[in-house]
Formats: sequence, C-alpha cells, structure tokens
Amino acid sequence: MASKTGFDYAPKAAHTTKVVQPGEFHFAAAFLDHGHIFGQCNGLIEAGAELKCVYDPDPEKVAKFLESHPGTPVVESFEAVLADPDIKLVAAAAIPNERAAIGIRVMEAGKDYFTDKCPFTTLEQLEQVRVKVAETGRRYMVYFSERLHVESAVMATKLIQDGAVGDVVHVMNLAPHRLSRESRPDWFWDKARYGGIITDIGSHQCDQLLILTGSDDATINFARVANYASPEYPGFEDFGEVSYTMSSGASGYYRLDWFTPDASPVWGDGRTFVVGTKGTLEIRKYWDPLQPNDPRDRIYLVNGEDQQLIECADKVGFPFFGEMILDLLNGTDKAMTQEHIFKSAEISLKAQAMADAAKK
Repeated sequence: MASKTGFDYAPKAAHTTKVVQPGEFHFAAAFLDHGHIFGQCNGLIEAGAELKCVYDPDPEKVAKFLESHPGTPVVESFEAVLADPDIKLVAAAAIPNERAAIGIRVMEAGKDYFTDKCPFTTLEQLEQVRVKVAETGRRYMVYFSERLHVESAVMATKLIQDGAVGDVVHVMNLAPHRLSRESRPDWFWDKARYGGIITDIGSHQCDQLLILTGSDDATINFARVANYASPEYPGFEDFGEVSYTMSSGASGYYRLDWFTPDASPVWGDGRTFVVGTKGTLEIRKYWDPLQPNDPRDRIYLVNGEDQQLIECADKVGFPFFGEMILDLLNGTDKAMTQEHIFKSAEISLKAQAMADAAKK
C-alpha cells in the first residue's frame, strides 16, 4: 500500500482470520488526534473485534472517522466509553503527552488500552503506568506499526527467529518520514507534547531492535538530534540517530528524519538491515524502485544455503491483532509482553534524554 503521508498509513490485509465470534470482543475508538487510529481499528476489526462506539471532543475528527467506519455509534463523553461494560479495549491515538493519563483512566475502569506509539513522553509517565498495570492487572498495549503492520517486517521477524541468518550481530533501521508540513497540527511542533524525534519515531525502532536481536535491554552508546530545516519551530527535531549495544551482544543503530523528498512515491523509504553469523537480510518495507509493479514488502535474504527475494505483499497478513485479542481474553503473552513495551519506551526515552543533554 503506497501512502504519501505516514500519518494516514492504514493497511488492510488481503487475507484475514477472525479469532473471536460476533459479540465476543467489543472495543471503542477514542481521541483521534493521529491518523494511526485507522490502522489500529483496521487490524482489530479484521481479527474479529467489533467497534462499539467512537469518541472525540472534536466533531470534525469524529466526522472524518465515520467516513471510514460509517454507522459507528458516537458517544458524547469519554466517561460513557469507560462506563460501558461490553467494551473490553479502548484504542486511542491521542496527543502523545496525553496518552499515559488516558491509559491510566482506561485501566482504572477495568479495561485494556491500545495506544498509538509513542506510549509515553516522559520516564515519569512510564513509571506511573508500570504501577497502574501492576495494580489493576490490565494491559497497556502499543501500536508499533512499523513492525506489526508491515508484512515484510512480520516475515523477517519469523525468519530471523527461525535462524535464517544465524546469531544476529547488527541491526540498522533507516526511518525517513515525509514532513507534510501543511497537514500537521500545532502539537506536532511542540516538543513538550510530542516528546522529541527519538521518543516519537524512535519508539518504533527500539521495539524492532529488541525483537530482531532477541534482547530484553540495551545500553546507549550515543544519541543525537538536530533541527536542520525548521528554524521557525525551535522545539522541533527533524533528525535523530542512536547507537545501542543490545543485551544479546548485538549492535543496533537507527536514523530518523523528516526529509523524504516530495518526489518520492511513498512517505518514507523505510529499510532494515540485519547482519548475522550465517547470513544477511534486508527488509524493503514500503518502496523498492527496482520492482515497479509492486514495490513494497519484500525481503532480500542471503545465507550459506541460498540467495532469495521473498515477496511478502498480500501473503503474510498481520497476526499481531488476533494474537493481542486472544492474549487479552486469555491472559497470555503471545502478541507482545508488557515488559517488552515498557523496555522499548524506556530505552527510547533515555536516548532522547542523552541527546537533549548533549545539545546543552
């Protein structure tokens, strides 16, 4: 699926599997500040979840949402969502610095929470949510779309975990984004509200580094951010990079930027490069200029046995959403552990803090 802007990236699977029966799992959509809410809802509905209602204080956001989900009941307050006993999960894409507080309210109401990334903008928020998860026993799930909603990333994760490249020794993520300056809300430029480029986009990359290297922690070697091209927004960061040593012993690096050229057919030529002891792998997530007929979702794998171009588009699907629904119903941890979510956020927030300190 080509997309000119990352914020409206909302894939739909060619082949879906419903893991629950009608009426078994209801969810609500709320706080529609980021377009990722459409991807979150797509994945849940494809897995069999039923959208019970939608809420946002802005009628224009609700009207836009109803264009994609016509007939969804609209409630007039978030309290109505929290009070509905049928709703098991609240999916939300609020302004980043408001996400933790909303999640705490959701969990206090006895429901699970599914937020867009980044899940937190401060370490204090992370600690507050840790406490609330332990207190309530509810889940604080996160939409890391760059891994969970990209078929080539889903397939690459399985290949790596199955040993296709041997032991992973290095992972590099390149994550360019298109700025789409005229389409951005005021909060997008305010660091106190979006958290900084490493906190925001970097949370995706930390999720991937941990998973692809089989790690549960990381040490930060260096972190840097800059504002090269938006001086009128002094709190904005359009470039960031971080180097980690993962707990597995592998090295991890990612580059983040808002410099996707206007002529690019996609919002960002996202790539992941993996070096292992027995092979190498490259993920071409959204665009491959040498494959014009279907330039997305492919893997280049070379190891001691073969060299392969693996086509993933419309073949792999997005199992995370069904796995998450079953985890929430059954108390299991197949989709993503809570500790993985917290650690992904922690190492991105600490890298942001290191980069911020280096600028002073």
